[in-house]
Amino acid sequence: MVQLEHLTAPVDAVVARMRALDTALPARDGVAVFNRVYLAVTEEIDRRLDTGGFPDPRAATALDVRFAERYLAAVDAAAADRRPPACWRPLFQLRRHPGVRPLQFALAGINAHIGHDLALAVVDACRTLGCEPTDLEDEFDRVGDLLVSLEERIREDLMPGPDLLQIADPLTHLLGSWSLERARDATWAAARALWALRHCGDVAEEFTERLDAAVGFAGRMLLTPLPD
Repeated sequence: MVQLEHLTAPVDAVVARMRALDTALPARDGVAVFNRVYLAVTEEIDRRLDTGGFPDPRAATALDVRFAERYLAAVDAAAADRRPPACWRPLFQLRRHPGVRPLQFALAGINAHIGHDLALAVVDACRTLGCEPTDLEDEFDRVGDLLVSLEERIREDLMPGPDLLQIADPLTHLLGSWSLERARDATWAAARALWALRHCGDVAEEFTERLDAAVGFAGRMLLTPLPD
């Protein structure tokens, strides 16, 4: 039990940070909307770590904590009036826009976190554990499967009523333009590429910057203000 508590303590710490944000932020704030989604994911990962739901809890913990730390670093940067990564800037810039719906905030945050942060978190975890990305593929897939299942619930919880979901509704168009499954597949490819480039200096840096910018561009499209 002592060993399990030692493993899950870092996850408990990031859960505590997210719960504090949930308490501090206004409910309609775009960052708060995403934070509630991500808090549910991290609490579920914590529960599965406690119950033996991961074959390699040490690897799962390292990946989960490095993943969460990148989101929390973006929150801290914005709070200190520093520029967060490009993938997060649309959410922080439009977090209070009255024309952006809660589901858009949630998906934009997921886009930033999966499309950019998860790839870098895989590399971070490999460095921490002294392993290769292929050694983390099982944990990556399990976390991804959890996110996909929760995405369905998110859409149900935050979707406007069926009377608003006309085929011509812009929200319907936006929802169909982004897929977590496709984003997850692209992220795994990006993580492997970043690991292969880790000793290539400027090339790795440029790849990371372009990934960040591309994910930020997609996030800005997801946050297009819509008419009521």
